[in-house]
Amino acid sequence: MQKDEMKSYTSRVNSETREHETKVEYSDSTHLIEQSAYRYSLQERADPNLYRLLFDYESVPKVSFNHRFVPIGMPEHIWITDTTFRDGQQAQEPFTVKQITDLYRMMHRLGGPRGLIRQCEFFVYTEKDREALQECQALGYEFPECTTWIRAATKDFQLVKSLGIRETGVLVSCSDYHIYNKMGLTRASALDKYLGVIKEVLDMGMSPRCHFEDITRADFYGFVVPFAEALQVLSEQYGIPVKIRACDTMGYGVSYPGAALPRSVPGIIYGLTHYAGVPSEMLEWHGHNDFYKAVTNSATAWLYGCSSVNCTLMGIGERCGNTPLEAMIMEYASLRGTTDGMDTTVITEIGEYFRNEMGYDIPPKTPFVGRDFNVTKAGIHADGLMKDEEIYNIFNTEKLLNRPAQVAIDSHSGLAGLAYWIKNRCPDKHSQTVDKRSPVVQNMKELIDYEYASGRTTTMSDSELLILYRAAKEMCEE
Repeated sequence: MQKDEMKSYTSRVNSETREHETKVEYSDSTHLIEQSAYRYSLQERADPNLYRLLFDYESVPKVSFNHRFVPIGMPEHIWITDTTFRDGQQAQEPFTVKQITDLYRMMHRLGGPRGLIRQCEFFVYTEKDREALQECQALGYEFPECTTWIRAATKDFQLVKSLGIRETGVLVSCSDYHIYNKMGLTRASALDKYLGVIKEVLDMGMSPRCHFEDITRADFYGFVVPFAEALQVLSEQYGIPVKIRACDTMGYGVSYPGAALPRSVPGIIYGLTHYAGVPSEMLEWHGHNDFYKAVTNSATAWLYGCSSVNCTLMGIGERCGNTPLEAMIMEYASLRGTTDGMDTTVITEIGEYFRNEMGYDIPPKTPFVGRDFNVTKAGIHADGLMKDEEIYNIFNTEKLLNRPAQVAIDSHSGLAGLAYWIKNRCPDKHSQTVDKRSPVVQNMKELIDYEYASGRTTTMSDSELLILYRAAKEMCEE
């Protein structure tokens, strides 16, 4: 049978099948006839399910396995969204209007002509927030699109509508920790409340982005899937897209094959697309880094069917922060084999802006943006750099990030480290001919050794090293 004939056949079979029985459907992604699972109904409970065997609070949370393996299914199109000005800013000193506008411009350039940084999320509650949003809107960029996050209140919906916003985020917490213990509701009353709020947003002609807070501690089949299915029904009724942001609020998600829900990122993404019928382009992953898993979990979400990952610049955000946007730029390039027009050198500009204009202290070893991320101190590594930069540099950092590989000079740098520094940092014509056997390098090493023998413990600055280089040259001429 041809594809259209197969779809017609499965449609006829399903129409003859009783409602509670398993149905079949032709999949455009796998090109196979697939069985649909039983439609999951809301499972009401008198008491919350807190998954105490996993989260007893007195020990490190446990990862359980059920050895269920779901297929990788990366969408045709994947992209990045940003929440630096919302989730990121709420954990920092407030940004100025100028800082927000400057960073927004840089994200526009970083995302490239295809707009791979698709959206930026803004607060709208203060005059400064609204001014920053309007300044960014006035730039007229198609990407990143300006979106908002609001409370579930009618006056907030009206405020966002008045600002010309097409899409807004709405908090709809989905774990029993939040439903029962924070809001004092039951699953049924929470579902009813959430759907009422989403209808209000849809009635105003806006597209809601539903933030499924704490999804990695939620009852997936007892609440998450039925809620997601109900949102798909509303989307069809109104003819307006309804997005779902799967929020790993506490960083509990894991990417391990065969891990069980609620912590399995593959299981969550596959379940939302396969069982709840959420299209990949309507699905977004929002991860936190409490257990060092934010980047891996975000990439896993892409791999298993989520089109969008939500990030912040430098990974700023609540507690241990969010998924760093610059990291996902690199993940995109790794998985796709191309940057698709993104200007990765802007990452360096953004890092310098955070450091110099905003006074943000970036740890020096931070990948891609830290001062020392491509700087070596080990003499043996510097010797390798002298022979072939590719041996100890992760990629052409000068080309991709406008940051050439460097060496830092201290008591452990050795002759090779000094020779590499001289060739790359000294302005005179003689510097290009030196190697670790050159007399000027030998002399400079003696001067540096004397510094550290006298009690110095810190790395030497370029200005200090230039003085020592000149002194070492004069020693050669004597």
